[in-house]
Amino acid sequence: MVRPRERTATLPAPTLTDLEPVNRESTAAIIARQLREAIMNGSLPPGTQLGETELAGQFEVSRGPLREAMQRLVSEGLLRSERHRGLFVIDLEPEDVRDIYAARLAIEREAVLRVLRGDPERVADLLAEAVRDMAAATDGAQVGEADIRFHETLVAASESKRLQRMARTLLIETRMCLSALRRTYSSDEERVTEHKRITEAIRIGDEDAALTLLEAHMDDAVRRLAPGSTLRSPAVSRPQT
Repeated sequence: MVRPRERTATLPAPTLTDLEPVNRESTAAIIARQLREAIMNGSLPPGTQLGETELAGQFEVSRGPLREAMQRLVSEGLLRSERHRGLFVIDLEPEDVRDIYAARLAIEREAVLRVLRGDPERVADLLAEAVRDMAAATDGAQVGEADIRFHETLVAASESKRLQRMARTLLIETRMCLSALRRTYSSDEERVTEHKRITEAIRIGDEDAALTLLEAHMDDAVRRLAPGSTLRSPAVSRPQT
């Protein structure tokens, strides 16, 4: 007598809801984050050479995770490798500065247009909070953080995931620029005024004024950071308000 073949129970394939979150950050990721922050806040200024021996001793790690962390920053464009010399924090050349702000202008211009089609008063209230924090700041780091938050808030208010994702990729280089930018203003009040004007133009729904002020704000930063450079082309320059 032939016995019927026994069926083997098939376990269901795991779904995303079955996967457990990984909370531990790798050593390389921690080192990369700390180096990234040091580059952003100016503790590791442009052109600084990173020595493996010194950093490994400072972090109290072997060279393996340190090298992995540094390669992450190379791939992010924050470190450059020079043959037979080592790794250096990138220098932002005038063309780099112009490129960063041209990309930011394209993203934030579209964000403004989307905000104006939605609830500009609500967004203006959020932007005004960042402006107030900028005015109340007592040091350059606080001014820079409020400045970044203003522009992050503007892009987030567009409710476009892609605009937000593109803006995030420019965040670190923008922070590097802001560190140098602050030294070009006679007072922080100038920066506060620029952001306040953009906020008020958005509040009243004045598209031409908001876009013109935003472009002027970005162009002014380029002129300050890279004298002789500009975002504007005479053929396409917007009228001033």
